[in-house]
This record gives sequence, C-alpha cells and structure tokens, in this order.
Amino acid sequence: MTDASQMRLREPDASEMRLREPDASEMRPTWCDIDLDALDRNLAAIRRHVAGAEVVPVVKANAYGHGIARIGLALQAAGVSCVSVAYVEEALALRSAGLTIDIHVLGGAVERQIPLFLAHDLILTAPSIDKLRQIDDAAVAAGTTARAHLKIDTGMERIGVHHYNAEGLFAESLRCRSVRVEGVFSHFANADSGDLSDARRQLDYFSEALSFYERHSLPTPVRHMAASAAIARLPEAHLDRVRPGIVLYGVAPKPEIAAALPTEPVLSWHSEVVYFKVVPRGASVGYGSTWTADRQTRVITLPVGYADGYARSLGTGPQQGPAQGPANVLIDGAPHPVVGHVCMDQTMVNIGDGSAYNGDRVTLVGRQGDERVTITDLADWCGRSPYEVLTGISLRVPRVYRRAEALGCGSAR
Repeated sequence: MTDASQMRLREPDASEMRLREPDASEMRPTWCDIDLDALDRNLAAIRRHVAGAEVVPVVKANAYGHGIARIGLALQAAGVSCVSVAYVEEALALRSAGLTIDIHVLGGAVERQIPLFLAHDLILTAPSIDKLRQIDDAAVAAGTTARAHLKIDTGMERIGVHHYNAEGLFAESLRCRSVRVEGVFSHFANADSGDLSDARRQLDYFSEALSFYERHSLPTPVRHMAASAAIARLPEAHLDRVRPGIVLYGVAPKPEIAAALPTEPVLSWHSEVVYFKVVPRGASVGYGSTWTADRQTRVITLPVGYADGYARSLGTGPQQGPAQGPANVLIDGAPHPVVGHVCMDQTMVNIGDGSAYNGDRVTLVGRQGDERVTITDLADWCGRSPYEVLTGISLRVPRVYRRAEALGCGSAR
C-alpha cells in the first residue's frame, strides 16, 4: 500500500469542478441555473424544522445534479460544519475545491482506499467488524487516528451490521487502538410511505441497539438516521443530526413530504431555440416516426437530448410514463409539447400556430410567468423517480450559479 503521506489528489474533472463561470461566447445554449439563495433558504427552513439537531447536508451524486464543488462551498459558507457523500472520490473532489469542513463518506470504504481517508481527514463508515479492523490497522500503520461512524442495519438489508448483532460491533470498537468512533447511524427504508409503522419499527430497533452504551455506562456517540422523508415526517427520528438530501434542493419525492417541509427548487433547466420549420400535414417527426402532424404546424428544435439527461421517453412514443403524455416545455410563458422521440442531442417541440425565434429561451424545468414545469413533472412524464431525473442531468450541461437575482423567463441570461 502506498504511503498515505505520498498520496496526491487527482485533478478534478474540469466539467464538474470548474468554478469559473463561462462567459456568453463559451456558453452552451442548454444550461441549468442554480439559485444559491434558494439553497440558503432551504437550509434555514430545515434547521428550523429540526430545532436543535445538527444538519449535515448530503451532496453525493454531484450534489443531486447541482454541482458538488459549488454547492459544497456554498454550504460551508452558510455555516454547515459537515457534509455527507457516498464515495471517497466525491470527498476528494470537495477537498480539491477547497472544502475544509468535515466530510462523512456514507458508503463502506474499500480497504485499499482507507489511507486516502486518513490522509485527507475524512470520516469513514464502518459497517462490519472486519472493516473496522481494517480501518484500525491502517490508522496504526499511518501513525494517526481514524474517525469513524458505525453503520447499523435496521431494515434496509444494504450495508451495516444487523441491529440484533450490533453489540459485537460496538464491543470491537472499544478494542480499537487508533479509531475514534464519533457516531452511529442507520437508514430508513420506508419513511416516505403512507404508513409509517415500518419506519417507527426501524427507529425502535436502532434505539435498542444503542442501549449498549447506557448498559455499559458509556457516552453514546452522535446518533443519526433521518434523511429527507424522515426529517419531514418523523420528528422523533431527528436525534442528534439529520441528513437532508433531495429536500435540500427543493424537490419532494412524495406530496406528503412537500406538505410537511416545504422547500423551493434550487435548479432550473433551460435551452434555446436553434431551428424553426413549418411541418406539413401528414409529415412525421423524429426517429421511428412516432408523431405525425394532423395539420400544418410549426416545430422548433432544441439543442438538448437524452445524452444530457432529458429522457428519450419524454417525447411521443410507447415509453411514456404514468402522466400519459409527452413532456411540455415553456416558451413565452406557455406550455408546448415535445413531439417525436427525444434524440441523443436534440429535441423537437410543436408550437402550433405560435411564433418562436432562434435564441428564444425555452424552459425545460422551472417557471415562466404563471406556468411551471417541475422535476416531479419530468419524472411522471418519463416514468422515473425525481431522484433519477435530477442526478441524471449530465455533466455536459453547464451549471450557472446565481445569487440575488430572478431566474425567471426571458430570452437573456
């Protein structure tokens, strides 16, 4: 194993980590606006809602599609003392971007990567006795102390020691030579369900496991279990800290969550008209000829497609989602339907008898006037979850970060 002191951070991917904003001449005519003021307001709303529990935002998966570097820095500036990610590579990207606060990697560490955690002061997850021993051995070899949270499985059957076997993991942690256990955590499987009885059962299992510390007259480490749904709907699960994910970005996977903890969208997604044509009656549009004009109409083309995360099934065809219809986009404050299959790089929209000019702004997600399209709308139209839609917006779509200005309609950026 390479000496941790000799390890270097790899250069971050330029499209993901670039902090300089592109100027107008460089700007691709499809982009996402990221409203950092909305992010701050959502963080404040969650802090009020959990009243006393520490808020540790989750910024995995490129901060749910919002851009891990800039979101991480914005949260650090807002006074957050710790963020969570899924993998060590994400944590290293944050360190490269200048994050100095704590970073907890929620996934279990691969043994060969443990020295990276130690070299960059990252908090590990220990989901088993074997992994805990690997962490301890690596810390001893490096002459340092590892920081870790123990993972307890209360019903996900993903990673973590079963709650009824947790005592063995806790006891082993007391024998470690160079591991400081700072927390113990679990994760809900059904906190977004209409029936919360299973979630409450998981919370009971977690509490039973943690009784180890009281029974042995030991201080209990930081306890955390609640992600977005449980933060909104299960106040008894807030414990010492909470881990908001999708709700921090203003998206609720279920209406009950939106009602219990309203937050506002941080991301809007826009494109521009790059082509206009008149399509005669009887002409078909796109691959597979899945849509045919029943009268002469006007069709515009947008430079966005499924390689950008705008799903192929958002167009007309047999793969539509439960909303039973193609996606709508907004032009001049009015909705217009996508026609034909969405292509890899381009999407066609029927504007009927309307007018549109090259360079006009088109909103894929966001608000124009009284109309809006949400991430949840896109998810319904293509039969996916809001999580998939957000995290599926590809890195070739630029993110533009804004503060203290409206991100509404209009053709100018």
